[in-house]
Amino acid sequence: MGRVIAIANQKGGVGKTTTAINLAASLAACDQRVLLIDLDPQCHSTKGLGLSTQAFKGSCYDVLTGNMRLEEILLPAHLPTLKVAPANRDLAGVEVELAGVEQREFKLRDALEPIKDNFDHIFLDCPPSLGLLTLNSLVASQGILVPVQCEYLALEGLSDLIDTTQRVQLRFNPQLRIDGILLTMYDDRTNLTRQVAEDIRSHFGDAVFQTVIPRNIRLGEAPSFGLPVMKYDEHSKGAVAYLDLAREYLQK
Repeated sequence: MGRVIAIANQKGGVGKTTTAINLAASLAACDQRVLLIDLDPQCHSTKGLGLSTQAFKGSCYDVLTGNMRLEEILLPAHLPTLKVAPANRDLAGVEVELAGVEQREFKLRDALEPIKDNFDHIFLDCPPSLGLLTLNSLVASQGILVPVQCEYLALEGLSDLIDTTQRVQLRFNPQLRIDGILLTMYDDRTNLTRQVAEDIRSHFGDAVFQTVIPRNIRLGEAPSFGLPVMKYDEHSKGAVAYLDLAREYLQK
């Protein structure tokens, strides 16, 4: 049965979608069966894999509102064992659509149940906010992978997410835990980066991945071509880092 992992941070701009796309693709390159679910109304994972938001028949919005089954909306993406559940802007209306619906926090968990056995890893790309979409993700997940940009106030955003995780554990999902913290946009030429990394490792210990994701122009360029970085430039530092992360993730 596939392990469901929310890739989440309530702070925006930390490399969340970059990690979702490239970790999913790197694991698929290691012959793992991977599903990436785009739950962000900005649709960045969907667009970053070259999928037009106008070209598919259904999206995560249709699943959460009960109009389609999750297996009906899955699309292939660049590697034989990588599938994507796409997003479109309709997702922004889910909060209103489900406002009066009972058990609305469990919609994604219930939708995932019939297809969990088809995948080894299921990643949920969450929006950078604590709304119903992120709550559905945390309720459906066994673990959280937290990308953290190596910059000032990084620990503050991390503490907010830990507080949210504890609240979800108490009310909805006692098995939820933080699987790992990933340092992103790492630039070892700056004192700030090194200090933030040291502080996070000192505070969270083995929960922090040894692999760090460097600042890399190829990582920024790849989504504009609709490709994971390993398909855009497999020898780039970004591609190598995410393959290393995939191997470390499997070992964990």
